[in-house]
Amino acid sequence: MKVKWLKLSSLFKVLNKDLKLIFISNLMGSFGDGLYAYILPYYMREMLHANPVEVGILYAAVSIVAALTLLLAGMIADKYDRKKIMIAGWIAWLPAPIIFSLATNWLQMLPGMILWGFWLGGPTSTAYIVTSADKKNLTLTFTLISSAWSIGYTFSPALGGYLAEIIGMKIVFYLAFTFYASAALTLVFINSQHAIGYEKDFKEHGYSFLKLLRDRKLLLLSFFFTLIMFVTMLFRQFIPQFLGEVYKYNDFEIGVLGSVSFFGSAVLGIFLGKIGDQLGKNYALAVSMILGCFSLTFLLLCKSFPILILTFFLIGSTYLNWSLMGAILGPLAPESVRARWISIPQTLSMFGSFIAPYIGGVLYTLSPSYPFIVAVFAFLVFSALSYQSFSTKNKEQEI
Repeated sequence: MKVKWLKLSSLFKVLNKDLKLIFISNLMGSFGDGLYAYILPYYMREMLHANPVEVGILYAAVSIVAALTLLLAGMIADKYDRKKIMIAGWIAWLPAPIIFSLATNWLQMLPGMILWGFWLGGPTSTAYIVTSADKKNLTLTFTLISSAWSIGYTFSPALGGYLAEIIGMKIVFYLAFTFYASAALTLVFINSQHAIGYEKDFKEHGYSFLKLLRDRKLLLLSFFFTLIMFVTMLFRQFIPQFLGEVYKYNDFEIGVLGSVSFFGSAVLGIFLGKIGDQLGKNYALAVSMILGCFSLTFLLLCKSFPILILTFFLIGSTYLNWSLMGAILGPLAPESVRARWISIPQTLSMFGSFIAPYIGGVLYTLSPSYPFIVAVFAFLVFSALSYQSFSTKNKEQEI
């Protein structure tokens, strides 16, 4: 079966007005986020004199709050206007960079990190996109909207670092606040969306979290995607460290490779989105796993910078797993409780992401190559499972 590719000029025609505004909102928000997110650990260590344990505590707080707010979002996004909840997600982030700019020690960063962990947009935006999108182009829709984050993160870390050096981090934090506010304001112009039949179905079927957890299909998919996110986070945190300690690259070179990976995520998102819509979402996920496997193999075998450029372009595929999860799981959920349904695998995946860096750290201590070797073999297994067992082509429920 031949895959029909869209011309670049017509790619965004698959997005309606509301989805284009969500794309713009994500682009502005991610650009603001990237201004300081990449250099924030460095800022904590150098300016606030936080030790590695204290930095770890702050980021652990972000992960825990993110996991808990995913469940909260799942509960309220089917009951109330999804538009307002997505706006609230950006509003929750607004005070974070201001708190960071005022902090004089690591402990004063904690309230900002907690707010930074509020992720109300996870299941809410997934439910909104599935309901609003053209079902024939659902995978491409998810990966396109995800590419907004990748594009924002491609350029903003370098700009944020440059501005921090010449005018100081406080201005960088204020700029991030402005971009967050712009992201929230953009969503004001999308249409409201409520889950259809929530009250009726909830009374008849009692869609509690405990009941949903007894859904075998949901549990299997949740477990599968939790494993994928676990393995992804097992190695991702250690890529910059590996490049610096093993290959002896400097900060600028590592930053360039990081930008290449985000650019690769944006480009490969279009490629995988078209595969998913034309051949099946399971094929898109399988190809993503294979690309991740190849990229990590190249990383371990080749230290030449030109080859690493290609390697990190392919590593960008590992940033697409979350959007592919939304494209696969979203259509399977009942419309009336779609956000609640999708919040379960997203929450479990987040908890897996929280634990993975600790295990990856143990493996990295034994040998810097171990986290990447484990991921290579795991991605091969996930690719086979995706190809054989998780086909969703022409099997989605009616929405």
